[in-house]
Amino acid sequence: MKEVIFASLLFLVIPLAYAQDYPEYNVTIQTVANNLTIPWSIDWTPDGTILFTERDGHLRVVKDGQLLEDPLLSLGVGGVEGGMLGIAVDPNYLENNYIYIYYTYNEFLSTSNKLVRYQLSDGVLVEDKVLLEGIPGGPFHDGGRIQFGPDEKLYVTTGEAGNPDLSQDLNSLGGKILRINSDGTIPKDNPWDNSPVYSIGHRNPQGIDWDEYGNLVATEHGPSGWRGVARDEINVIIPGTNYGWPDIIGDETAKGLQNPILHTGDDTWAPSGAEFYYGDKFPDWTGKYFVATLRGSHLHVIDFDLQNNIILSDEKLFQDEFGRLRDVQTGPDGFLYILTSNQDGRGSPESDDDRILRIVPLNNGVDNFEKCITAGNPAMESHPRQCRTEDGKHFVEAISKIPDWVREIARWWSLTQISDEEFTTGLQYLIQQEIITMKKEITSEAESEPILPSWLRKNAGWWSQGLLPDDEFFKNIQWMINNDFIKL
Repeated sequence: MKEVIFASLLFLVIPLAYAQDYPEYNVTIQTVANNLTIPWSIDWTPDGTILFTERDGHLRVVKDGQLLEDPLLSLGVGGVEGGMLGIAVDPNYLENNYIYIYYTYNEFLSTSNKLVRYQLSDGVLVEDKVLLEGIPGGPFHDGGRIQFGPDEKLYVTTGEAGNPDLSQDLNSLGGKILRINSDGTIPKDNPWDNSPVYSIGHRNPQGIDWDEYGNLVATEHGPSGWRGVARDEINVIIPGTNYGWPDIIGDETAKGLQNPILHTGDDTWAPSGAEFYYGDKFPDWTGKYFVATLRGSHLHVIDFDLQNNIILSDEKLFQDEFGRLRDVQTGPDGFLYILTSNQDGRGSPESDDDRILRIVPLNNGVDNFEKCITAGNPAMESHPRQCRTEDGKHFVEAISKIPDWVREIARWWSLTQISDEEFTTGLQYLIQQEIITMKKEITSEAESEPILPSWLRKNAGWWSQGLLPDDEFFKNIQWMINNDFIKL
């Protein structure tokens, strides 16, 4: 129930400054925040507050639907592909207020990456503990995605910082997927003893997520130089496995090296953030894997059969509609959120780039309050209540406000303080003056009786006390009309 209430409140405060329909996918794209500087990663606190990193060193906040002007945290970071990258909110945030950030830093003549745990205290983000540091860094190939797995371990993707040999070096943290406990210690069931390394042989992985069965799938940038070009990868991650960089790419094989479940051939996507969708807003997308692509400028959706290690289908969505896409995640409201990356020096930014976008279903024939509620949209606790669809259409509940003195008449009659004739004459007047509005579809199943029956008097008493809904009592009035006790 808490999630339903939260999702309703969250929807009502998200601004609808921009919305564009895509009927071919049955969705609308809304802008949540704009004029950002290279947003890289996004996550949510339990109260629905959005936290996102900007690569130039800022942690920004969208609270109650509004982008806060001042960053929650600002750091001096390394540049080009490095900077403030991944963010993750602790699964037990309500107990510890921990937030994790992966960022690039310069030290003397070298560049490295570190993973730091922060704690939010009285609205201020304070460094609590450095979990990993000295991760190879540089202007390119810094990895940077961090995410808690279903086992509540923290997973980290690292690039080889332009030095391919690091990917095969178990003494280096570069070109790996790492797995640690939330306090920085090493899980006892990691594949290599006393090592955070979970898998090796990666070039520049930037997206990870798990399906409902616990399978980890990662995105990875393919080569762009001496080993050829393109052949971006989607890999099913098995602990302790070597994914081959730089020894194999694409369909090449070698003993002990794992091929990707999908690679892009001669097409370059530059895949980044990724997400298995298990929300409740897009039934046709349930269980599918979404990939934000940079050079590809589209959202890629893949349907896996991982039990048989095959691809059932894959498709490009929104090709060239929003430019470079850096991340895709499911919000607590069940909608998909996308970060654009058009200000990163490789895109063609629009006037309001960069943006956080939200994908919501199209309004499917909703044209009144009742249909709006039936479709699962939130109702504002107002009088009359109001309902808003995902694409911003607004409906007000059609109700008949019955004055208290009308209910008082019903109470008097139920207590035999006024006669049947006085009561029916009063109801006739109230209907003629449209103080009581009878809906056409209201009918009575009661049998005809020569006098007003006792069950009707009892119902009038209940209705006067608010114990019987208006529509139920109006059926009684309809019975009186049908049996000529009320003349209209």
